[in-house]
Amino acid sequence: MDGNVPVATDSPWHEGELALQQRAGAAERMDAVGRRVLRDYLIEQHRDFYPLLPFIVVGTADRAGDIWATILAGQPGFLNSPEPHTLHVAAAVDPADPAASGLEDGAAIGLLGIELHTRRRNRLNGTVRRSDPASFEVVVGESFGNCPRYIRLRDFNFTRDPATASTIPVQILDRLEGRAATLIAEAETLFIASSVERANGHRQVDVSHRGGRPGFVAVQADGSLLMPDFAGNLFFNTLGNILVDPRCGFTFVDFETGDLLQLTGDGEVILEGPEIAAFEGAQQLLRFRPKQIVLRPGALPLRWLSPEDGASPHSLATGNWDEARALLKTKASSRKVDRLFD
Repeated sequence: MDGNVPVATDSPWHEGELALQQRAGAAERMDAVGRRVLRDYLIEQHRDFYPLLPFIVVGTADRAGDIWATILAGQPGFLNSPEPHTLHVAAAVDPADPAASGLEDGAAIGLLGIELHTRRRNRLNGTVRRSDPASFEVVVGESFGNCPRYIRLRDFNFTRDPATASTIPVQILDRLEGRAATLIAEAETLFIASSVERANGHRQVDVSHRGGRPGFVAVQADGSLLMPDFAGNLFFNTLGNILVDPRCGFTFVDFETGDLLQLTGDGEVILEGPEIAAFEGAQQLLRFRPKQIVLRPGALPLRWLSPEDGASPHSLATGNWDEARALLKTKASSRKVDRLFD
């Protein structure tokens, strides 16, 4: 869509979001939705929601401009909103976290509050206001609710004091193989951070949830990731950002061990191709090429258990890459299909 990205004027959406909304035939409807639901403050319902959470998903831009997604944890109550334009985060940042340098005073930040055992979630982005190393505040730039689709139900418990960092050495990886590749192949959940420079010159960072059946993210032969983008709320925050600025970051969580796999690199929105039609539920694809890969064993003080019937019904209605490959191979030669996935 290069060269055809509309210029946002007084729209609540930026040019990347507008381009995808127009492609979906929803631009006029989403203009009205955006003006109604995008707020520069937290409504009372969301102010009551954050203190219930044991963790918050965070998106940052480091000093080099690379985008990272991470997770900060604390006993419920470590997040609170003293007034509607501010969210207070009482959590120190692990120096081993590659997202740490993006949490300095004045930095742009994206937050996702998500309660896995109820599927509730709220998104906000804003600016870090920091006066001490053990906590910071976020001045709200934009806040809005999200639908509960594709979220697997999970109940949490703490295995250590959340103020105590993991002592297991961090691993810097050259490629996605072994433990890291397995974690991705088995994932039903990931978090993705992205950013865009708005018309007023301020950078806006966003972080969001993606879910599907195990196998919905594929590790390609060239080391890139390929994943479908399923029907959602038509905001297109993440893909719209990447359409304008490809820099983004992924985080995968091992919910049984507390391991975090964090990647930063460049994303590419794929709008056309036979693999989209072959992947049940996909509307477009996202290819991600990692530049840095960090595995932080035991980084989270939390563990989660999921009931057997905890999968989202929306995720159950989607396919995975093994099924997509099989379907494509019935329509084309194996060599042609292999090229699609390389």
